[in-house]
This record gives sequence, C-alpha cells and structure tokens, in this order.
Amino acid sequence: MVQPPRAAKLPPGVGQPKEEPKLPVSLWGFTENAEVWNSRAAMIGIFGIVIVEAIINRGILQVIGIEIGNGLDLPL
Repeated sequence: MVQPPRAAKLPPGVGQPKEEPKLPVSLWGFTENAEVWNSRAAMIGIFGIVIVEAIINRGILQVIGIEIGNGLDLPL
C-alpha cells in the first residue's frame, strides 16, 4: 500500500496522531485495485481514440454521427 507523503514539520498546535486510522477492507466499489484498473482502461481508451482519429482523419464525434460546428440546433 502506498503511504501518503508526510509534512516535514507539523504546524504549531497540531500533534501527531496516536495511531493510524484503520479502514475496513471493501469487497467492492472504490478499492485501490479497482481504481488502478479503471485508470488503465481509460488511458487505453483515450489512446485508442487518438489513433483512430489520426488514421481516418476525422474526429470521433463525426465518426459516431454528430455534426460539429453547427451549434446545438435546439428548438426554442
């Protein structure tokens, strides 16, 4: 587990805690391992979009059928 960085010197009036808080281990949700894999998947997805845009010379919004440069065209 990665330890958070510690301050070089505590501010005046702030004492060192007696013990580190213990958090229960989560079986699902925002666990450290899940967040690592989510970030890796996001990086691969963004990199893939950049490669697709470079190969076909069109933006990803144009590929999925959204016209760009025309505003939202909302009926008001």
